[in-house]
Amino acid sequence: MSPIQRKILRIAAAFNFRSVGIFMIYGVIVGIVAGLGAALFHALCQLGQHYLLDVLAGYRPDHPYGEPPMFAPSGTPFHRYLLIIVPALGGLVSGWLVYRFAPEAEGHGTDSAIDAYHNHQGRIRGRVPIIKALSAAVTLGSGGSGGREGPIAQIGAGFGSFLAEKLRLDTKSRRIMLAAGLGAGIGSIFRAPLAGALFAAEILYREPEFEHEVVIPAIVTTIVAYSTFGIFFGFAPLFRRPDFTFGNPLELLPYTILALVVAGFAPFFIKVFYGTKSFFDRMRVPNYFKPAIGGLGVGMIGFFLPQTLAFGYGVIQDGLDDSIGIGLLAAIAIGKVLTTSLSIGSGGSGGVFGPSMVIGGSAGGVVGKLCHMWWPALVTNPGAFVVVGMAGFFAAASNAPISTVIMVSEMTGNYNLLVPAMWVCAISSIVARRWGIYQKQVDTRFDSPAHFGDFVKDHLEEMYVRDIYNPDAPFEYISERMTLKSFIPIMTRTNQQNFPVVDENNELTGIFSIADVRDILVERDLDNLLIIREIANENVSTVTPNDDLASVLRKFTEHEVDILPVVDVEGSRVIKGMIRRRDVVSSYYKKISELRHSDD
Repeated sequence: MSPIQRKILRIAAAFNFRSVGIFMIYGVIVGIVAGLGAALFHALCQLGQHYLLDVLAGYRPDHPYGEPPMFAPSGTPFHRYLLIIVPALGGLVSGWLVYRFAPEAEGHGTDSAIDAYHNHQGRIRGRVPIIKALSAAVTLGSGGSGGREGPIAQIGAGFGSFLAEKLRLDTKSRRIMLAAGLGAGIGSIFRAPLAGALFAAEILYREPEFEHEVVIPAIVTTIVAYSTFGIFFGFAPLFRRPDFTFGNPLELLPYTILALVVAGFAPFFIKVFYGTKSFFDRMRVPNYFKPAIGGLGVGMIGFFLPQTLAFGYGVIQDGLDDSIGIGLLAAIAIGKVLTTSLSIGSGGSGGVFGPSMVIGGSAGGVVGKLCHMWWPALVTNPGAFVVVGMAGFFAAASNAPISTVIMVSEMTGNYNLLVPAMWVCAISSIVARRWGIYQKQVDTRFDSPAHFGDFVKDHLEEMYVRDIYNPDAPFEYISERMTLKSFIPIMTRTNQQNFPVVDENNELTGIFSIADVRDILVERDLDNLLIIREIANENVSTVTPNDDLASVLRKFTEHEVDILPVVDVEGSRVIKGMIRRRDVVSSYYKKISELRHSDD
């Protein structure tokens, strides 16, 4: 056998093909379901808009180039006054669905998926994605302002969680499959597979942090979901754009102005959004009526500014084509903030990514047109600012600049603006770092319950018993010859739960706990008959000053005790002190606090 063949065999032996094969199968299944879910949800939204906005009210929102309407126009005359009523009716139906069957489906679903990842061991109730899809289709189909990424994120994440649960996978795997499903849904419905995978790994944290274990699984699921969705609706980018280019470093000056504008506008959106949500939370009416009230407010704005209803992606397409004026773009940017806040903040279902694209693109169009007026030789294509404005605004609002840059590039099929998009996203996300539209994000992996065990083990392995135990700390050591009756006064005056037992040479012979003697204490006649040696457990685990705290914590857990005796060397029975479980935990949190301060 040649050296090359032997090397190949060694690599094959080290590589777990069975595990990889099973993982690929799981990823393909999640991707197929997420892609089918995205296709079905997209069709439901189109169906809702056709019958509720077109057939009923005669309003036909503009569509982006890559997403033509599925149904032919009805020919119904435009009844502007019905735009006030239809979103309210949609809100009423959506509210009933959500609060009757799955209250956690209200609002923007991406936050719920993030919360499930960090705080609920990757679990999402099976009915939530279904109710989310139906309620969001009604909300968005009736003119409510929202995006598709929230519902489809819950559909993909919910199925990933469901499959992991049925396969009895561990908590870590369930979290990964949830995140991979989230990325698959978003990457497919926005025709941005790479960005969807990166989004799933980046959106979980407020600080620049990636969940690296999610990236590869998310790439697999997203490719499959994107391919599945594309079978039904094609693979063209969502938006058609002119051939924008970047070829002059001086252009970074007007792009810097854009970055500061969207960095200031994003916190405005977040404050209005959560201010509106807080207002509806305090409103003393049944919850299922609140989306109808919000829908009425949406309809009143839509009466004057119909472009702020539903998805609004047609506005982005018009901005890219430079066929919309400054005044209307500015009005749409502000109006979309209000309609989105009323639609979702009142309890309606929808995402915030889609509206952020419209808000950021409109604001970018305003800045681009103004800069074109001031510096026509420098800013030749105001539409380019629409693309970069979309990226910069959502990067500032979501704390996910990297995936946002890629997503906008994939949605427009244009990587020529990658440099100015990176520039604007970097500046806007730094300036607006204090704010975030996703409240369930945690700062870093340090702060996620998903990684608590990882960091505990890592840091406790670097700490030792000698660093924390106090040999002079007061402990009750019980003589093995003491009677149970003599022990009772000791038990009543101390909070100690576990008691080491020693002989006349002060050497350890056993240990017992309050729980061990609780039943015996009922038999009062045994007080003078029983001695401590007869009830103590002789199988005592000890630690030495040189033991690391990870192994100590493991002994606490295995023996179900709160204290352990400290001896000089392994095998010795001479007690030098005691160490408490709470001392280990307290030392861990002190270490984490020091690390955070050093980072600051």
